[in-house]
Amino acid sequence: MKKPQLSATVITLHPELFPGPLSASVTGRALEKKIWSLETIDLRVYGKGKHKQVDDKPISGGPGMVLRPDVLDRALQQASRSVTDTKKLIVCMSPKGIPFTQNTAKNLLQYNEIIIVCGRFEGIDQRVIEKYHMKEISIGDYILTGGELGAMVLLDTIVRLLPGTLGNAQSILSESFTDDLLEAPQFTKPVDWNGIKVPDILRSGDHQKILKWKNKTSEQITKKNRPDLFIKYVEKKKKMIKRK
Repeated sequence: MKKPQLSATVITLHPELFPGPLSASVTGRALEKKIWSLETIDLRVYGKGKHKQVDDKPISGGPGMVLRPDVLDRALQQASRSVTDTKKLIVCMSPKGIPFTQNTAKNLLQYNEIIIVCGRFEGIDQRVIEKYHMKEISIGDYILTGGELGAMVLLDTIVRLLPGTLGNAQSILSESFTDDLLEAPQFTKPVDWNGIKVPDILRSGDHQKILKWKNKTSEQITKKNRPDLFIKYVEKKKKMIKRK
């Protein structure tokens, strides 16, 4: 039996949320074709005492609750038993993690097996993060109820990069963030919709001119909507010119 290109294990207090949207569209078809696999581990099973407690008050005081290291440790030991590949990574979804970008997703393709820990409440005890050398990742500068949605975003982004997931692999090369630029606008039929026409140049058949238009438009959109990305793009372009 052929081994999946990616085996994902998600440790969560809400396993019923998975696969959720990952079971639909291209990621769902890839799951059916065993391009990737998904397993969930219910953290509550490893909770303490009669009520299966998984969290406790912060030692330093303050509001909220923190996931206990001993509880999470037992769940991670179980997850690690099912993970056999040496190219594995343990990820913790956290607002204090590194920003998740398209380049991050590409870098994660080097791992055949990924364990994702979904944080809840005020977060996870730092000691268990350090013990397992977790890679803390954030999907944005905002706070979610838990790490489950972040885990889905991370998996969706990675899975669509796996060979065989997308019908046309070339489409990945022209997507936003590929060259630190946002993607140019897309158009389809009808050519004239409510008096608004598709730009003539896109119907010209001149591939060189179309490519030039798309690149120029991408630059304009990126400069307007993501000036941080545009600065990176300009700096990279300058370096390339210097090398020549």
